[in-house]
Amino acid sequence: MNAQAIRDINHKLKILRYGEEIRNVAKACRYYGISRETYYQWKRALAAKGTTGLINSKPCPVNLKRRVPSHIEEKIIHLRTTYHFGQKRIVWYLNRYTDLKVAEGGVRGVLLRHGLNRLPKNTKKRSPGPTFIRYEKQVPGHQVQVDVKFLNLQTKAGKKVRRFQYSAIDDATRIRVLKIYSRHTQENAIDFIDHVVEKMPFRIKQIRTDNGHEFQALFHWHVLDKGMQHAYIKKGTPRLNGKVERSHRTDQEEFYQLIDYKGDVDLAAKLKEWERFYNTFRPHTAHGGKSPYEALKEKLGA
Repeated sequence: MNAQAIRDINHKLKILRYGEEIRNVAKACRYYGISRETYYQWKRALAAKGTTGLINSKPCPVNLKRRVPSHIEEKIIHLRTTYHFGQKRIVWYLNRYTDLKVAEGGVRGVLLRHGLNRLPKNTKKRSPGPTFIRYEKQVPGHQVQVDVKFLNLQTKAGKKVRRFQYSAIDDATRIRVLKIYSRHTQENAIDFIDHVVEKMPFRIKQIRTDNGHEFQALFHWHVLDKGMQHAYIKKGTPRLNGKVERSHRTDQEEFYQLIDYKGDVDLAAKLKEWERFYNTFRPHTAHGGKSPYEALKEKLGA
């Protein structure tokens, strides 16, 4: 007997017992939102077949011919377990990079059959919170958001390790540049900006940061000396750098959560691989399933 069958039995027994306890079927049905006809059907099934009669039966037999083919099913499971992709992103990825077409409903069926319909810890949908009007620059390089993600890691011996991921994301294309540092300083922020200028495939007009100590005077003047503008967001409004903030959540869900860090992982090398995958292959919702580099080509008319 599977877990779903046990849940069916427990749920229906709870309602039947409640009706007997209060001796008022109509009131029990109103409380649980079912009809009296359903209540008596369950009661007759329990009397005739015992608790097995309370298990929900499928409306029709499973049609194996309509199932997703096994070779596609394997790819769906791989994308879900390796990258934690949702249904829509799995559909986009398969269609774009493997030329395999499958409906979202088919993906959902595969995930349900294999118990993968629920995302792991920290990847579940969250409350959307307050709604803000978000603006997007249309010209690549017009604005690049920069921020730092704090990493709290641990070695096999239980020693705590602190690392800092400096991140830059282009507002228009969502192309990202990432780099790991062991210290959180202005010097590293300056080094990172030089790295960003070298890596971004277009000229940058403005760098946008919060008011953190790593982005103060030395950093500010270095950005200006590079021929770029530097804008600080208003204090207490991280949403104004929302794209880089959101990208850090993606890093946690689709990258760091999948790394078994015990002090023996080359984070710099792994992050470089992740950056390449994110920019080149990962379907992006903001671009209707296109990757950031595909969005860049589209904006440049290439």
